[in-house]
Amino acid sequence: METWKDEVLEQSFVNTDLIEKLISAENIPSDEEFNKVMEKAEKGKDTLSLEEVAVLLNSPQKERIERIFETAKEIKERVYGHRVVLFAPLYLGNKCMNLCTYCGFKATNTEIDRLTLDLDQIDGEVNTLIDQGHKRLILVYGTHPDYTAEYIAKTVEKTYSVKGEHGEIRRVNINAAPMSVEDFKKIKDSGIGTYQIFQETYHEPTYSHVHPQGEKANFKWRLFGLDRAMKAGIDDVGIGALFGLYNWKFEVLGLMSHVLHLEENYGVGPHTISFPRLTEATGIVRHEDYTVKDDELKRIIAILRLAVPYTGLILTARESAKMRKECMDLGVSQIDAGTQIELQGYTKNEKEQDLAKEQFTIGDSRSLLEVMQDLMENGFVPSFCTACYRLGRTGEHFMEFSKPGFIHNFCSPNAYLTLAEYLEDYAEEETKETGYNLIKQEIKTAPLDERVKKDVIEKLEKIKNGERDLYF
Repeated sequence: METWKDEVLEQSFVNTDLIEKLISAENIPSDEEFNKVMEKAEKGKDTLSLEEVAVLLNSPQKERIERIFETAKEIKERVYGHRVVLFAPLYLGNKCMNLCTYCGFKATNTEIDRLTLDLDQIDGEVNTLIDQGHKRLILVYGTHPDYTAEYIAKTVEKTYSVKGEHGEIRRVNINAAPMSVEDFKKIKDSGIGTYQIFQETYHEPTYSHVHPQGEKANFKWRLFGLDRAMKAGIDDVGIGALFGLYNWKFEVLGLMSHVLHLEENYGVGPHTISFPRLTEATGIVRHEDYTVKDDELKRIIAILRLAVPYTGLILTARESAKMRKECMDLGVSQIDAGTQIELQGYTKNEKEQDLAKEQFTIGDSRSLLEVMQDLMENGFVPSFCTACYRLGRTGEHFMEFSKPGFIHNFCSPNAYLTLAEYLEDYAEEETKETGYNLIKQEIKTAPLDERVKKDVIEKLEKIKNGERDLYF
């Protein structure tokens, strides 16, 4: 019997009736209620409750939205500074047994080319990514018997083993189907960073409708997947919802239900939250229209930043470059860059997407360098930092450092150092000048201890003289 068919005895922590009541059109918060929630949110210290987040969701007034946006910007800068963490997704296999109606990889889609990378092909892809300047990857797998815990562990170990001219990949996260506790232990031993899984939709009737067959049809097996990961010792996990399958306000409160469940049961919430919007793919089935508009996506990002101030928010390349730029300072802390989602896409380096080979349509096809230049020109510090993972600052330990504000003396300095590495190893003179001017300005104005500032300057000189992988 497949493990995923085992009965999940836990009761769902998503209270559908409560959420529907909270987002009801009749539930209009007063000025007093709104101000009370905002006063708590502005402190940027604690996770908001479902009821408090609902107050923000049910506040469409222009002046309220503007206040939410301004507060989100302030919290983002206070907690994360100007840094934005960069990574790349690497698809290793697109075989799939599921029938997700919205996905190009679903089992019945005969238009898609199926492929699973072997270790030599992974070597080529990782080498190409290293040559571009990447240090952080997320490996992505379909749901198929070929993608066992053993296969995943081998691919993670292979990714870490590849050495390029300018170093190696320092952190490998994964996005894979939920597993048993024993299988999660196997992939933990391979040295993964964050384990990421998206519930897609937290509305169970819609979930059943869009997942009619396959492992993914089991709502609670997926819902409690991160519980099993936590029990296996993986304390860095990422959640997400695919916006466009159901009411976006419901999905925000579904995500918050997941956050609160993890905090209550394991002492730490998710390390990241993702909020991709549904985009075109081959062979998809259109259902009721729950399209999320641009202004609604901005509200989602800002409200999540207020609701979970210390959780990373990931804005993916599904969005256009223009949209990502508009959303960046509302609370986004991580983005992918130079993204290819075709199997062996990095070595092929195709300029145009071929949806017969890819899961969905991407909106931002810029190279890593182009994304970095745009970020730096707008005052953001691109970061490839992986120090927290390697020093054990994960899970509860990460919160111990981040909540009191100590993170400025770790993450921001590490961002400057990893940016300097990129500038030395990959950048042309004009880009180097832009980058170092930004670093100089950051050191001057960022809230760093004087001792840390001095140490940063010393480490920057070492990097210019050829030393690498220096961090706090």
